[in-house]
Amino acid sequence: MAPSAVYYAPQVAQSQAQEKPTVVSVKGPALAIGSPATAQDGKYQSLITSLEQSRQVERHMVDRLLDGATTLAPSSFASVHVSLSPAEYNALAPRIPELLAQLLGGLEPLGTVHILNLDSALPNLPSELTLAGFTVLSASQDGALIAQKPAHSVTSSVSLKTAALPLRKKADPERKASKKALWALNAPSTPSIDAESLLTEADRQRPEACEPVAGGAPRRKKACKNCTCGLAEIEAEMLAQSKVVLLDGSQDGKAMEVSQSEKARLMAAAAAAPKATSSCGNCYLGDAFRCSSCPYRGLPMFKPGEKVEIDFGMDDI
Repeated sequence: MAPSAVYYAPQVAQSQAQEKPTVVSVKGPALAIGSPATAQDGKYQSLITSLEQSRQVERHMVDRLLDGATTLAPSSFASVHVSLSPAEYNALAPRIPELLAQLLGGLEPLGTVHILNLDSALPNLPSELTLAGFTVLSASQDGALIAQKPAHSVTSSVSLKTAALPLRKKADPERKASKKALWALNAPSTPSIDAESLLTEADRQRPEACEPVAGGAPRRKKACKNCTCGLAEIEAEMLAQSKVVLLDGSQDGKAMEVSQSEKARLMAAAAAAPKATSSCGNCYLGDAFRCSSCPYRGLPMFKPGEKVEIDFGMDDI
């Protein structure tokens, strides 16, 4: 029987086959976050004392960070150390994502966050750290959890100038010409319309011009809005020279004829004077509401306190 060779593959230990992420030690400023409970039992002070031996330490309370009283400068800390009590961790569970987002922005690339004194609090904290963008490195039995910020931020921008541009399709001249003809306003199949054929005889007639103005002669119409024949000036002059009749509203029914300037003066004086009131207060409503001895009987309705006046140019006088 011929001899045969047997090859035995070397066995690799399971602990060596599984690669674990290692903590990258980054020297730089540290941030210590505490609470009133850990400051009272001395854990926060001992943390600060141990950190100050090798680096510069900045101190903040967790409630000031969550309330917005303090903001962290972006990428300014090499490590962040959080020291709270287990009861405080459980109380801050709804706001843990907000706190982790602030810590991620304040850490430098490859910076680490150390969450201490966890014990059995926040069992879902590793998942929260992963969702916030951290890489969980280790978790010890004494309730400490260490996570690391990646070297490149998840939200980092990437330039698109180096991306390959898609090839342009070759334009078809016939298709381009057909599209141009489709949107053309003057298509060959569309007959042109003569604008003169749309006008009627009434449209072709010129508007009547204003008649020459003669002083004292009867007029056919009033001045136009943009009058240029002088009729508007004549109407304004006649209005200024016209007279008006004012009723003083007394019981004997006195009336006086005044000019337009005197009318303006009396109206200004009446506006400045206190408003006249009647005993019943219904004189301005009309004859249906007036007393038998009301001096306003027979006059039209007017506003309360208004001076009643009658113009000579009224048609019903």
